[in-house]
Amino acid sequence: MTAPLVSAGSSPLILSFPHVGTDIPDAIAARMTPAALRMDDTDFEQPALYDFAAELGATTVTARWSRLVIDVNRPPDNRPLYPGQWGAGLVPEETFLGEAIYRDAAPDEAEIADRRERYWRPYHQALALAVASALDRHGHALLWDAHSISAVVPRLFDGTLPDLNLGTADGAACGGAVSAAAFAACEASPYAAVLNGRFKGGYITRTYGVPASGVHAIQMELAKGTHLGADNRVEAALAGRLRPVLRDAIKAALAALSR
Repeated sequence: MTAPLVSAGSSPLILSFPHVGTDIPDAIAARMTPAALRMDDTDFEQPALYDFAAELGATTVTARWSRLVIDVNRPPDNRPLYPGQWGAGLVPEETFLGEAIYRDAAPDEAEIADRRERYWRPYHQALALAVASALDRHGHALLWDAHSISAVVPRLFDGTLPDLNLGTADGAACGGAVSAAAFAACEASPYAAVLNGRFKGGYITRTYGVPASGVHAIQMELAKGTHLGADNRVEAALAGRLRPVLRDAIKAALAALSR
């Protein structure tokens, strides 16, 4: 079974969790290093953090397979999202810390093509269907792509990342009123927030967000310390403080979308 987990909702909201998967086929895991198998670059506990999804009538699309198998938030042809900057790529060969993922040779083009069909394509088929269903039912859709990352990753950015990082591909993926409403809710919170800073949205945001067609996409990249403890599990007190901000941001975007 290579399909993602999908829970169908009734509202225009789609929550995408592309980097939460921890499944790795045994034959692939056997070739990986201990550093890779820690899966430190996973967006741990995102569905638990967004436990209000059902309350908002959201459709959720949740990856089962680790981003180390294939990254569903990267272009299928492996074009860089940020030209000139290091990126993990469609089938990563190094972790964010620069550790080798494979003990010996990395996957060749034939293996990458096979993984693309087995693991990458089913996620996008499910996501496209969810977007089409929302459009058919409501005439518009809000795709919220949920992510997290350590606040300090020198390979990816200098200094310390803000708490809440919203990306709309510099406005190409989301209408201005919708993104402004979501960002205003974040700015009004106790958290440091930025719109289209270091993270402007990955392949999912840039591909599915077509405001002229009624689809508005926002990537939310959270600093892990806002909700996770040292064991990469949600800390109740931290999550309890953050959840209302996320809920308010999404509700504000939905309200702007329906005007």
